[in-house]
Amino acid sequence: MMLPLAKGISSTAAMPALEELTRQAAFLSVALSMPEGGIALLEERFNSELFTKDEVPDPLPETPVPSPKPSENSSSAQPEKKKDPPPEIEERYRGNISEEDLSGAGGAALIAAGNGRIRNYTKLTGERIAAELEKPIDLGLVPGGPQVLIIHTHATESYEEYDTGYYDTRNGWRSTDDSENMVAVGNALAKKLEENGIGVIHDAMQHDYPSYNGSYQRSAETIKKHLAQNPSIRIVLDVHRDGIQRTDTLIVKPTTVINGRKAAQLMIIAGCDDGTMNMPGWSENLRFAGRLVDAVETDSPTLMRPVMFCYRKYNQDLAPGSLLLEFGSQANTLEEAIYTAELVGQSLADLLHELGV
Repeated sequence: MMLPLAKGISSTAAMPALEELTRQAAFLSVALSMPEGGIALLEERFNSELFTKDEVPDPLPETPVPSPKPSENSSSAQPEKKKDPPPEIEERYRGNISEEDLSGAGGAALIAAGNGRIRNYTKLTGERIAAELEKPIDLGLVPGGPQVLIIHTHATESYEEYDTGYYDTRNGWRSTDDSENMVAVGNALAKKLEENGIGVIHDAMQHDYPSYNGSYQRSAETIKKHLAQNPSIRIVLDVHRDGIQRTDTLIVKPTTVINGRKAAQLMIIAGCDDGTMNMPGWSENLRFAGRLVDAVETDSPTLMRPVMFCYRKYNQDLAPGSLLLEFGSQANTLEEAIYTAELVGQSLADLLHELGV
């Protein structure tokens, strides 16, 4: 995801990463002819070289952009805003949006998880992963008290305002207005869970503002605080949106249609321990990811992208049901992401009832 320079990250902290990315630009250009999975593999490699395993941007980083758009009122309880017509964009600033189905249906290299799929970025064999998915899942869920914690390590991530097929290349896709960013998506997810009798705590803290650096360390402290105060919490969902940029002027919009409405496709990230991250519960997280992707795909076919199973921590060592959720990309609209959150929330609620809540 994006690395804002003006307020989200200091220029001195950003320069080493930017210089390294510039040096590797020729190598990255190879990705332009690759499918989405190939690009992810390249960018995963660069992440591991530029950041530590405990503090990395999400798997598909974008070009550095300006700081988030400020807001006078970041309350999530604002009335719905009436949209003006899409603004005219000068040709020199106009980029293209490629609307694509990234569900991976029929992908030969993918590992089945019921009706869902998993893309393996680890050294584990497909047979080993399939065997892990067959094991019973026990997250220790009990009725009463909150069972789910929703947080946002990168709360200020936002979306395209209009569904037009093009975008303004000057767009930063960040906002501190909680009615426009990931907090709004988290609200929709929490509401659907609560409507189904699932206890939820939704923490709207903007861990990435005013500083992007240290976001995961700050969100870890938030998670630890809630776990200490509410031992009934067994599931932690870190809600983000992805960023998929193929060229300087082409971004990708992972989209499907469910019940006649456009929805932003969702990708789950489940971390794996390579022996250096002190994350012994990675297999429980993977099994939970497998059950969730299966549940959502059963209810809403093509809504899910394959689970990204990779050597990343993302604070997933803190609870047995910890997952990172990527709702669409910067090219989707907020409305599409919120619709996905509602669909996923219903499938998740049904799954949690099945697991004993």
